[in-house]
Amino acid sequence: MSESALWEHAEVSLGGVHLHYVHAGPERGPLVVLLHGFPEFHLAWRHQIAPLARSGLRVVAPDLRGYHRSGKPDGVEHYHLTALVDDVAGLIEHLGHKRAHVVGHDWGGVIAWALAMRRPERLAKLAILNAPHPEAYRRELRGMRQALKSWYALFFQLPRMPEALLSRLDVGAFLRSTSARPEGFSPEVQDAYRAVWRTPTDWTPALNYYRVLAKRGFGKTRIIEVPTLLLWGDRDVALVPELTEGLTPWVPRLRVEHFPQASHWLMSDEPVRVNNLLIEFLGSSIS
Repeated sequence: MSESALWEHAEVSLGGVHLHYVHAGPERGPLVVLLHGFPEFHLAWRHQIAPLARSGLRVVAPDLRGYHRSGKPDGVEHYHLTALVDDVAGLIEHLGHKRAHVVGHDWGGVIAWALAMRRPERLAKLAILNAPHPEAYRRELRGMRQALKSWYALFFQLPRMPEALLSRLDVGAFLRSTSARPEGFSPEVQDAYRAVWRTPTDWTPALNYYRVLAKRGFGKTRIIEVPTLLLWGDRDVALVPELTEGLTPWVPRLRVEHFPQASHWLMSDEPVRVNNLLIEFLGSSIS
């Protein structure tokens, strides 16, 4: 985490909810917004922020609403995809840009897919890491393999019990134990995660993402026209690799790169290859 000293911290109020973010890189560089997933925060991108910034990109990594230092509005309705997409679009505008490259992992990837469909005018290029396209997810849920792997999403619909159990979870140890490269989660990083996820109320906003999505769904699927890079760790315990297949009708400008030995946490498992692919893909200026 030594390079984190080079990151700057900032906050912005968007629609009554404040968002905390870290940023690095040249102010006039092409903007790339990194969206973390569950159960993480901006530190999920600790291996990416500095290398992307050194390549000339203006890197911004927010804590999503409900996470870590960002605002945590009460009520499940505040965590619908519409609000989450508006947060990202508003952040891009706040930073003085019409469009940005957006990179999303896990829930950050779900938001990035939705942004590409609902607010395409804000997007230059899209990169997704281990987050299923909604059409592929619907298709694979009809099969037993993905349905069994998605059991936790059903469990998260219960009131209070998920919070009670998760508050006893050593998140740092969990991330390390489910990674294909445990050393990517150093003791210092594990402690940082433990400090964020301590009480049942720390978990409720993040669980509300799952709860409102189950009730209201993803919404209408639209064709994504921007260049899209899909990076996939094939040893993901929650998502089957087949989720990367059959996407061309929905994402015609898609490129898929598999990481056969990487887990769900591929940014930590194989940071050098992830960074090289992102820099190659995002390196051009935003017209």
